Amino acid sequence: MSNPHPPMFDLFVIGGGVNGCGIARDAAGRGLKVGLAEQGDLAAATSSASSKLFHGGLRYLEFFEFGLVRESLREREILLRLMPHIAFPMRFVLPVHAEMRFETETPASRLLTRLFPWLKGRRPAWMIRLGLFLYDHLGGRGFLPGTRRLDLRRDPAGAALNPRYRTAFEYSDGWVDDARLVALNARDAATRGAKIMTRTQVTGAQIEHGQWQITLRDTRTGVTRLVTAGALVNAAGPWVDAVLHSALGQTGPRQIRLVRGSHIVTRRLFDHDRAYFLQGSDGRIIFLLPYQHDFTLIGTTEAAHPGPETPAICTEAERDYLLAFANHYLRDPITAQDVVHSFAGVRTLVDDGAASDTAATRSFVLHSENPGAPLLNVLGGKITNYRALSQAAVNRLFPGRPAWTASAPLPGGDFAVDGAAALIGDLQAAYPFLSPRWATRLIRAYGTEAVAILGKAKTTADLGRDFGATLTEAELRWLMTREFAQRAEDVVWRRSKLGLWMSRDQIAALDEWMQSEHEGGPQ
Repeated sequence: MSNPHPPMFDLFVIGGGVNGCGIARDAAGRGLKVGLAEQGDLAAATSSASSKLFHGGLRYLEFFEFGLVRESLREREILLRLMPHIAFPMRFVLPVHAEMRFETETPASRLLTRLFPWLKGRRPAWMIRLGLFLYDHLGGRGFLPGTRRLDLRRDPAGAALNPRYRTAFEYSDGWVDDARLVALNARDAATRGAKIMTRTQVTGAQIEHGQWQITLRDTRTGVTRLVTAGALVNAAGPWVDAVLHSALGQTGPRQIRLVRGSHIVTRRLFDHDRAYFLQGSDGRIIFLLPYQHDFTLIGTTEAAHPGPETPAICTEAERDYLLAFANHYLRDPITAQDVVHSFAGVRTLVDDGAASDTAATRSFVLHSENPGAPLLNVLGGKITNYRALSQAAVNRLFPGRPAWTASAPLPGGDFAVDGAAALIGDLQAAYPFLSPRWATRLIRAYGTEAVAILGKAKTTADLGRDFGATLTEAELRWLMTREFAQRAEDVVWRRSKLGLWMSRDQIAALDEWMQSEHEGGPQ
């Protein structure tokens, strides 16, 4: 028997990470009524704890995942064009030396061992150059420069490295502010009519009369309510199995493996804007990335994680591993005292039976059930492929509605890939009280919408209360009313990284102010 009342939503999405918000945006842009529930804040878990890269996955070539690398490389350039405020090209320096080795279980390692047994697992320079040639050409590279060889004895990139490293290759990939990527997808989805509900948990969902009956609980007040939807997407990331089994009452084998990736942040270790791709004697790799102007981001590790309810933290062992790895390369060693911040995220990988977490595929799987009232479970994926994944998900559920996101910039991203410097100059000219770093931060966060935040301000005082580190009341109100921020941590660790400069007292005062504003209702 069918329900005489149409569902409240055509599509309901569980999960406010990059995939969930990407799907909500895509679907809303196709004219669908969309709802999304996130049990915490947007990007509160994995999607704010990545290495913050749009990349093809150079090391995935060792696993012969040519299709994944090709698709990721194509997406990399699409995404860099669509969000030039929060994502931009970056050059990576890959030092070459004789001790570089494959992880022993990769297909490339096994093939080389058979063909060239005298290499004994080493990564020869010629093979790295071959891999970089493929990397330059597999995805049809457009505006990004190709690979070149560096003499580290002469190039400034060699100054931070141990003198024994004399040669390197330099190639292109992209940087992205991962948490802002999520917030802007959610913001655009809401602009297109989606209902975004943060700190809202899905406690149950069942099919009645051909529709999904979904029970929601406000995690702040405990109040529950019921909504209905024609189709349901489970994009809960590390919680995807938990939602499937607990909230949806489904049974079946575990479909994912959880892998914790940890990062550390140190004082700035080099005086240029390029990153380093470092290879270890254990076959693993890490990145040293320029981070928030004053710092260096080092990561990542890969360790099995017991479950989504276990907090993801960078352990002392992981911190020490990253320090030791980096010190094999650095001219001036670093210690735990140089670490100013750390974070960890739990990645969801498709459980494909691979022997190790490193070998597990980074591709995604869309698993659909219940043709009458569809359920789509999103498994795996990587941040570079979030748009393609979102498009594929909506295509699967609502075929015939044209795709659109490949040419639609995110809010604030309607300018050229190389146009940020000009925007920063224009912003300073319009608002002379802004310092160069303040203006840069605003453009890199909000792009062309920075002017809307500053409005008619003539002085810093016109922007309201100063919370520290250039965070003003005007910006904070924008984040609360347009980007779903409710607590201080939402602002200083996700929608910005101002927590790196703010004191605990400043953050506490900010949280108190935000709570008082929230309790008082819209201002």
